[in-house]
Amino acid sequence: MDKIITIVRKEWAEVFKNKMVLFSVIFMPLLFAALPLIILFSTGGGGDMAGDIPQQIAVMCDPGMSSSECFQVYIVSQFLVLFMLVPLIIPVNIASYSIVGEKTTRSLEPLLATPITTAELLIAKNLAAVIPAVAATLVGFLIFAIGAGFLSGSSLVTAALLDPMWLLAVLLVGPLLAVLSVNFAIMVSSRVNDPRVAEQLSVVVIVPILGLFFGQVSGLLIFNNTLVLIMALVLVVLDAIMIQVAIRLFQRETILTRWK
Repeated sequence: MDKIITIVRKEWAEVFKNKMVLFSVIFMPLLFAALPLIILFSTGGGGDMAGDIPQQIAVMCDPGMSSSECFQVYIVSQFLVLFMLVPLIIPVNIASYSIVGEKTTRSLEPLLATPITTAELLIAKNLAAVIPAVAATLVGFLIFAIGAGFLSGSSLVTAALLDPMWLLAVLLVGPLLAVLSVNFAIMVSSRVNDPRVAEQLSVVVIVPILGLFFGQVSGLLIFNNTLVLIMALVLVVLDAIMIQVAIRLFQRETILTRWK
């Protein structure tokens, strides 16, 4: 365990010198927290909407809500999916840099020459990327939760936006997505020679979540407890597979000889 903690500290000391990584860790959660709060503020304070609201909006609302409150919940909920992008994007920047970047700074060879096992090394790199991503996501969501309490103007709207479903998505699905992102980035990073190429290829893992975002915006998907739990179960299986594949693909001797 001491080896893993040492490598995690070393990773943070090296990786956070990269301005792009710092930008993604600090600015992105703030941006994703600000967007739904701006929408919440701009859609509040109006009177009741005329006419019936569409069924795809009504299913997301409490029966006691007015049509304007229901519309407010629907619009802001679209942006809450963005919190699932934070634990995907931040680890990509960290993990894709952690291997290729170490090669360019000549710090990978001494690390691979140590008696640490491949599994311990990849666990450390996973933790070094996942912990900042999950922490940044939680901070961003906490900012949103506090802001929503002040800006919504309705306890029903606040309760709907802080529904346990979203807490489950942030606290469970988010970390699982981070692990998936990290191991995919490690696999790519161990096979290429340029940090920028590693980052560009690793971004592919973000596409499915963007699909969920556009699916909800278009009304094809409605986030609910069942969908979130299914996502969590699928991600547990995918994470287990990705970790095993990453360990097998990370060949220390090949990396050292091929990158000379």
